[in-house]
Formats: sequence, structure tokens, C-alpha cells
Amino acid sequence: MGRYVIRRLLQMIPVFIGSTFLIFVMVYALGDPVAALFGDRAPDPATAARIREELYLDQPLWKQYLHYMGQIFRGDFGTAFNGQPVLELMATAFPVTLRLTLVAVVIEVIIGIVLGVVSGLRRGRSVDTGLLFLTLIVISVPTFVTGYLLQFLFGVKWGLVRPSVSTDATFEELLLPGVVLALVSLAYVTRLTRTSIAENVRGDYVRTAIAKGLPRRRVIVRHLLRNSLIPVVTFIGTDIGALMGGAIVTERIFNIHGVGFQLYQGILRNNSPTVVGFVTILVIVFLLANLIVDLLYAVLDPRIRYA
Repeated sequence: MGRYVIRRLLQMIPVFIGSTFLIFVMVYALGDPVAALFGDRAPDPATAARIREELYLDQPLWKQYLHYMGQIFRGDFGTAFNGQPVLELMATAFPVTLRLTLVAVVIEVIIGIVLGVVSGLRRGRSVDTGLLFLTLIVISVPTFVTGYLLQFLFGVKWGLVRPSVSTDATFEELLLPGVVLALVSLAYVTRLTRTSIAENVRGDYVRTAIAKGLPRRRVIVRHLLRNSLIPVVTFIGTDIGALMGGAIVTERIFNIHGVGFQLYQGILRNNSPTVVGFVTILVIVFLLANLIVDLLYAVLDPRIRYA
């Protein structure tokens, strides 16, 4: 297992370099950051040249990337165009989005797996058909429609929660945004669990466990569910990074100043250092989540052995 972890960590290095380089090139190819800094006004050529030199924008793109990577390894993610270090923006945005993502992941894992097990064990029955139909509706409805609808019903009409989240962004306030963010993923988790349970329930090991007289609950939890969670864990592992990076719509609806809000502002204002810095951290989150998923395979399925 130790050799496998080391090999996976070494494989992450070229993936990280390739991903960050593509992101760096695409973001800085969208336009001139210096021109965006001045807005509609044409910058003075001498001032623009001085700013480009300070931001290292007068160098070839590959040199800019090497300079940027050198800054990252020193813990410096650059400075936003408003003069605030990107690291300070991260310190305020990532804790909020991490709490929101944690709420969403807990909701999708608990509810999604429970509904998937119920649907898989009752395949072809009315409960299964109803859950499949409901999850299809959830997947088909865009997140901004679901978000505004739940915000209006629970926040405005019924007054059960605050329509918008305060700057403290407590777990209680993030419950409704977490539900909105988790709904589509919850539907996919339900369908994945249902399909995996329905396939494995006919396995020889399940029939053998039942024939030995083991309690039904123990057969489901210890044997059936454990071997059926591999595709679900794979999805959830990759979904963590997607939830953090894809929370732009949810955070805009509920006025949450997290990663999605900062990315939106950075893209809107062509604030390249902010966008590249935040996406670089999201790449690391994706890589670490996939590494954890790979390690969990051996825990869930004892038949899996890593060389």
C-alpha cells in the first residue's frame, strides 16, 4: 500500500503541472489584464508598460508560468488588481465554501445512499419507479431554478430560514444552500446506489450469507452495501471538487461570499491572478480527493489489493 501511495503521489505531479499550465494559458489568453484594470479608459502607455513589468506580463508566457509556479511554492499566489493579496481572499472564501460543501456532501451521502438502497432492494416496485422519476426531475431542473424556488418558499413565503446568508455563514444558515447545491448530486448518488445494489443483491456471496442464517440487516450493511459503494465513493470523491468550484450559482443566489463568489468576480473583472490562484487550489482539491477515493477502494472491497 505504501508503494502504491508513493506512486500515486508521483503521478499527481505531471497532472498538477499540466492542469495549472492549461489554466494559466487559457485565463491569460482571454485578454489583456492591464487593459481590464483600467476599464473603458485607455491606459497611458508608460503606465501600462510599468504595470506589465511589475506583474511579469512583459515576459513570454512560459516564463510567466514558471515565475507563477515559483511564487506558489513560496506561498505567494500573487496580488489581485484591487491590491489585496490573493492568499487573503482565499483565507476568507475557502472556509465558507468548505462549510457549504460539507453540508452538501453530508446531505447527498446520507439521503442519497439511503434512498438508493431502498430503491435497489425494491427494484421494479412502485417505490423504485417513484424514486427514479423524482431523481430524473431533480437532474432535469437547473440549479438556479431550484435555488430561487426554495429561497422563495422557505425564506420569503414561509419565513423558516433567512433568504440570504450573513457574513458569518454558520452551518444553520448554510443548510438551505447546502440542500440546493446537493440536490443534483443527491439524485446521481441515489441512482448509482440503486443500480449497484440491484446488481449485487443477486451475487453468490449474498445468497451464501442468507443461507448461513445471518440477519437481513447485517447482510445488507456488512456485505451488500460495502461492495456496492465503490462507484458511489468514486462519484462523491470527484464531486467534492466539483461542488467547491461549481457553487457559483448557489453562492450568488444566497449572497455567500465564498469561492464561487470570488471566481465570479474575478471572471467578471478579468482579474487573472484571482482566477488562476483559486483554480489552482481547486486542482489540488481534485487530486487529493481522487487519491483518497483510490485508497478507500481497498477498505470497501477486500478483494482489491494494490501492489
